Amino acid sequence: MTQVFGNTSGLAPHAHRTLERIYRRRVPLDAITTPELNRVLAEASQETRRQVGVLVARSGDIEQVIVGDTSKLMLPDVGRLRAAEGRLRGVRLIHTHLFGEELSKDDIVDLVRLRLDLLAAVLLTPEGEPRSIHYAYNVPPAPRSKSTEAERVPPYRTVGPVLVGRLDVNFGELVRSLEDELARSVKALKINEAKDGRAILVHVAEKSKPDSLRHAEERLRELAELARTAGVDVVDTVLQVRDRLDPRHVLGKGKLDEVVLRSAELDAHTLIFDHDLSPSQASSISARTELKVIDRTQLILDIFAQHAESSDGKLQVELAQLKYALPRLAQKDDSLSRLTGGIGGRGPGETKLEIGRRRAKERVSHLESQLKKLSQERQQRRKRRARAAIPIVSVVGYTNAGKSTLLNTLTGAEVITEDKLFATLDPRSRRLRFPEEREVVITDTVGFIRDLPPDLFTAFRATFEEVADATLLLHVVDASDPSAAQHIRTTEELLAELDLAEIPRILVFNKVDRLEPDQRRQLSLRHGDVVLVSAIEPVSTKPLLEKMAAMLAGKWAESALYPAYSVEPVEV
Repeated sequence: MTQVFGNTSGLAPHAHRTLERIYRRRVPLDAITTPELNRVLAEASQETRRQVGVLVARSGDIEQVIVGDTSKLMLPDVGRLRAAEGRLRGVRLIHTHLFGEELSKDDIVDLVRLRLDLLAAVLLTPEGEPRSIHYAYNVPPAPRSKSTEAERVPPYRTVGPVLVGRLDVNFGELVRSLEDELARSVKALKINEAKDGRAILVHVAEKSKPDSLRHAEERLRELAELARTAGVDVVDTVLQVRDRLDPRHVLGKGKLDEVVLRSAELDAHTLIFDHDLSPSQASSISARTELKVIDRTQLILDIFAQHAESSDGKLQVELAQLKYALPRLAQKDDSLSRLTGGIGGRGPGETKLEIGRRRAKERVSHLESQLKKLSQERQQRRKRRARAAIPIVSVVGYTNAGKSTLLNTLTGAEVITEDKLFATLDPRSRRLRFPEEREVVITDTVGFIRDLPPDLFTAFRATFEEVADATLLLHVVDASDPSAAQHIRTTEELLAELDLAEIPRILVFNKVDRLEPDQRRQLSLRHGDVVLVSAIEPVSTKPLLEKMAAMLAGKWAESALYPAYSVEPVEV
């Protein structure tokens, strides 16, 4: 039995039969539509007083008949996955417009997001007769350039209106040539573009929050840095200011449609939201845009997964990823909710979703057990250190503040440093030897970031056990970052949350070589007792070493070590 999709409520039985008879029609590959199909669509629209459309396969068969309202169609699910790269969907949409209006924005969005072969509107006269046709099709993205907004080329082309009797386009040749162009475009992109794909960044600011626009711009800058660290090619950013976030799509519907068109224009396959999306929000946005949707937490988890080196770090990342994924399992695939079948799967049984959840929970329990053992091993190492009465100095601060570079400069170590966020995930300890046989253990730690994902914070909380035993903290700040004040607040809040706020600390402004002399003086005046350094210039760390020695003198005295201090540090 054939099925009619869409807005079928309130239709008379005769109207249902009229719509079902449309399935009998066929459209040859060399034609966009046929006079017979135009006529039956017009008759169905006249009877229902609603838009009526069909999805036509390249074989010529009518795959679906759809009913809308007077101004639009709501297309059914035509497949959750996008058409393969370099290929179109394999179906075209032919539908009626009751009032002779041209293609709407909704039409164009459907064409682009679903990668339809073609979309055509049969424009009807007031008497309900087919008069002309307006159609559109996707085209390959324009070559990348630093073009202005006025020079932007849309990812589609529109034609018409054309009188129904004069439509002589060979549809088969048109779609073959389009797919050839798309395939060449994809091949060129694979050679020239970043391996991890192209993405559009999205942030929605709420008007009610003070200084929301400036705050949003700072957030987008940080999100762009996170994306760059993850290996993503950021092709555009979208900032919308609203009274409140849309509960379903975060963005407003109209803005989301603009994002769909922009993604097709720039050949971007991913949307990265600077918000923590609920499972239902991520699913709704993905369904509406046909794009991969990632939130801020997922992006940070991906960076951590790339950078974790030790077994401890890898376990912590996997644990955080599993806790993030557990509530989202049901959104991945509808088939997960089906009962397992076949031999051994009959009876009450479990659904695939239940099995997946159970296995994930078992893995979470196993990881937590492994991390507990590793935590005990770290505790033993710290006890041995405590017995040796060696002071511990921990380097803390916002991510990419230059903590690892400072560690290298102070100790002569060769810890990997990169101009990326979260380049260091695993604590690294090195000895810093002072004159007269005095020494400290200096520890590098994972960087902080605002709104650190809760699961990630919980998983890495054990990492900060190293900091808990510190005699002194070096709070390192990137002095050249416009958001330095915000970074200081974030670090102080996280230290308080970790119960580390009582540990003595030195506020160290790094990268001062990027500042003008007047800006350096302003820093000193504004923050008082601070140390200014450039971690890439060893001579600039001399005041820091002096201050460290002064603050550690008591600890050395307790250990019956020499209280005197000479400025020049001894190489490790």
